[in-house]
Amino acid sequence: MSKLTEFTKGYRHQCVLGPLFKLLEALFELFVPMVVADMIDSGIMRNDMGYIVKSALLMGVLSLAGLAFSVTAQYFAASASVNICARMRHALFEKIGTFSHVTLNEMGASTLITRLTSDMNQVQSGINIGLRLLLRSPFVVFGAIIMAFRIDPKSAMIFVYVTIALFVVVYAVILICIRLYRDVQVKLDRVTGLTRENLTGTRVLRAFRKEKDEQRSFDEANTALMKIQLFTGRISSVMNPVTFALINTATMFLIYFGGVRAESGVITTGALIALYNYMAQILVELVKLANLSINIAKSIACAKRINAVLDTDGAMREGDTKVIPDDDTAVEFDDVTFTYPGAADSAVTGITFRAGKGETVGIIGGTGSGKSSVVNLIPRFYDVTSGKIRIFGRDITDYSLDALRMAMGIVPQKAVLFSGTVRENILWGNSGASDEDIMRAAETAQAVDVINAKGGLDGVIEAKGANLSGGQRQRLTIARALVRRPRILILDDSASALDMATDARLRKALAELDFKPTVFIVSQRVASIMGADRIIVMDDGVISDMGSHEELLERCGLYREIYEMQTGGT
Repeated sequence: MSKLTEFTKGYRHQCVLGPLFKLLEALFELFVPMVVADMIDSGIMRNDMGYIVKSALLMGVLSLAGLAFSVTAQYFAASASVNICARMRHALFEKIGTFSHVTLNEMGASTLITRLTSDMNQVQSGINIGLRLLLRSPFVVFGAIIMAFRIDPKSAMIFVYVTIALFVVVYAVILICIRLYRDVQVKLDRVTGLTRENLTGTRVLRAFRKEKDEQRSFDEANTALMKIQLFTGRISSVMNPVTFALINTATMFLIYFGGVRAESGVITTGALIALYNYMAQILVELVKLANLSINIAKSIACAKRINAVLDTDGAMREGDTKVIPDDDTAVEFDDVTFTYPGAADSAVTGITFRAGKGETVGIIGGTGSGKSSVVNLIPRFYDVTSGKIRIFGRDITDYSLDALRMAMGIVPQKAVLFSGTVRENILWGNSGASDEDIMRAAETAQAVDVINAKGGLDGVIEAKGANLSGGQRQRLTIARALVRRPRILILDDSASALDMATDARLRKALAELDFKPTVFIVSQRVASIMGADRIIVMDDGVISDMGSHEELLERCGLYREIYEMQTGGT
């Protein structure tokens, strides 16, 4: 939790002033019963109207001063909680951005979304209410007890007994609720995850008529969340009834014993009224404290979840080299084996090949043969399990991740675009590119007609490119990679939605690029890679064969089989 306190820097004066002004307000509130007691004993009992008016004016001044201090405290508490959590939210988002693919897969998107939203809102609420009441309520309780002892020590012992009993109840409920609220958030993660899956996969669900199955899964998760929330609510709901029961019982004893002592002349009538008012103040504050304890329990549980993410060391270790040298060998795999975390078998095993500068390398093979796994290792999305990868003559781990990935243009298997304009999406590849650079990249990617169809570079693209076809999305993502003028270009089955003619024009345009990148083309189509300088045939995670199109037709049965199936043997 110490990590979370770092976010209070710059707002610590607000964290001090908020409770301070609340304590000042509470101090004025503690004086009111004494003024009432004095007004009864010295004013009402003596029928002194002037004294009554003076006492009433004094109470009005105390109330206005308390109101002013309360509003000031509210301002500081709200400002501190909002600013601290804004900084915390930014840090959490930045931390998630450093996570490797392995860490992101292990933690899951749904739990990270919940921690950025629901958990963070609960922490903000906890900070706000904590700054206002965490010191004020105990201060009023103990202040009322002290004032009661000044009036009548024997009657004040009732205050001591009921306060001890209530603090025991509050502490016990907090201990139970912290664990329960942590479980509630875990169940909420599950509901969020199912919701996310259903919204992103709605077309598939409808195509396979799985709506009822998913509704059943959601109902089960939602019911589990409801049950633990109800159970937690029942535990926390004990607070108010117990508080009222104990305080009302104490009030009855106070009225009885206080009345006896007032009748015997030990204390005055005003003193008895003051004791009653102090008991009423304790009742109000302990009810607040009971509710505060539940809120604090929720906030602590959520803060621990946020802290767990901030404490996670999920970033890849990177080197210090920020300048990528020039070398005739752009990419070299040396006996590389890679296993996905948690997988029983290796995704790829013993991969060895060399790609020269400016060469085009095609990778082909059946589904699950390891094609994408190979190219995902080049930008270091994952670290190899064994073996070495060298980029332009140096070990891949020597480079900083920024330098490594800035030298590459990557078009993923699933085309991903973001809400905004066409220009904004393509500028992701190179924020300093001019409109001429964008259109030149779009021309190579065969995306000029897509841009024109959207009304130019200022045309609007919806989230995930929802207002584009699959082929249009792929061409824009290729343009986004090309505008960077990368030294290594990776096309991971990124032309699968293009027709044969457009695919052929794209490959011809790539071959004519003036900056001559080393190109990796992963494809299921022989036509897409047959013109490559080197073709790697993958089979069950290993390289079955490697060579030119003509060489592979002669000696590689798997490649010849794929070729004949796609071309009809011609």
